[in-house]
Amino acid sequence: MTAVAVTGLGIAAPNGLGTADYWAATRGGKSGIGRLTRFDPSGYPARLAGEIPGFVDADHLPSRLLPQTDRVTRLALTAADWALADAGVDTEAFDPLDMGVITASHAGGFEFGQYELQSLWSKGSQYVSAYQSFAWFYAVNSGQISIRHGMKGPSGVVVTDEAGGLDALAQARRQIRKGTPLVVSGAVDASLCPWGWVAQLAAGRMSERDEPTRAYVPFDRDATGYVPGEGGAILVLEDAAAARARGARSYGQIAGYGATLEPGPEAGPGHAHRQALRRSIEIALADAGLATGDVDVVFADGAGVPEEDAVEAETLCEVFGPRGVPVTVPKSMTGRLYSGAASLDVAAALLAMRDGVIPPTVHVDPCPEYDLDLVLHQARPAAALRHALVLARGHGGFNAAMVLRAHPTTTG
Repeated sequence: MTAVAVTGLGIAAPNGLGTADYWAATRGGKSGIGRLTRFDPSGYPARLAGEIPGFVDADHLPSRLLPQTDRVTRLALTAADWALADAGVDTEAFDPLDMGVITASHAGGFEFGQYELQSLWSKGSQYVSAYQSFAWFYAVNSGQISIRHGMKGPSGVVVTDEAGGLDALAQARRQIRKGTPLVVSGAVDASLCPWGWVAQLAAGRMSERDEPTRAYVPFDRDATGYVPGEGGAILVLEDAAAARARGARSYGQIAGYGATLEPGPEAGPGHAHRQALRRSIEIALADAGLATGDVDVVFADGAGVPEEDAVEAETLCEVFGPRGVPVTVPKSMTGRLYSGAASLDVAAALLAMRDGVIPPTVHVDPCPEYDLDLVLHQARPAAALRHALVLARGHGGFNAAMVLRAHPTTTG
């Protein structure tokens, strides 16, 4: 079976713009959560978010793209540029049909759509931008990345909420195994605008606390919900043998993947939900040819919603045993980035295996009943990180699990 390697990373996160800044902040436990500034949140019950600071789109993209793109697409295009540069990819050296783009999306270009709706109702239809026809769409990031880099191979978009970041990478892996040498994949989300905010509030799962260090505290005894954020990661995936042949550096490989769908909300959290999540983990481990004891660290979903945290914690204890494996939730420093969260966790896991260190979960006072070995407050040295498990759970019952294998030359 074709091995699939990750050869490039492009990261835009609330606690770091670019891979180096993000990883330094994440290893150091630096949070990017604070009061919203992209609009005045004072009239809303939730007022905190993980915002990306210092991103000036005109510094990274040509001016012709700015009027036709939403903030989410500008971030995705920039992250894709960084990932391709990191991978040392010369797109001119590839047949366009040998390069694909598969991303995930939660909401598309909400901010762009909001502004055009305001123009429609306040000024009239003649003031609505022609770019509204696609700038709001879920597939816009895949489309714009493919156009910018001349990629005409298998492309698409996955919409499974928070699980999407893993599902997109799994679909990219599938296409590489079918013969496409290179696929740009992952996810970036950004909907920190009033329209997007209201849509997120409607689910009733957001934290309404105003203290940034206590608003989003997954697996905490006083967890009350999550804080949304913007950003994510775009990755370059390649046929591992082809990547070696061109002299590319590999961060590691996607070794296994599993996905399940939980029963509807009428069932309530409990055994059926644990069973579905556990099954996704078992499928991913079997796909990777691993036993539970081979997993060195788990990057948990960390919903921050007590009943969801309980399901995940109990499932991890069932699979690995009480305190059986180190568990971390670095998104406690960024907020939940919807589809961008899981691909960012994949990037963090690859960097963790490269450097032999597990990033921390910050500001959490863990609930003792969960019996997890949470990596708290500061990074934990771990010289022999060979396999990492990343979990993602999307609203509506989507579960995804992905096993990552360290590059064979990684020493930690």
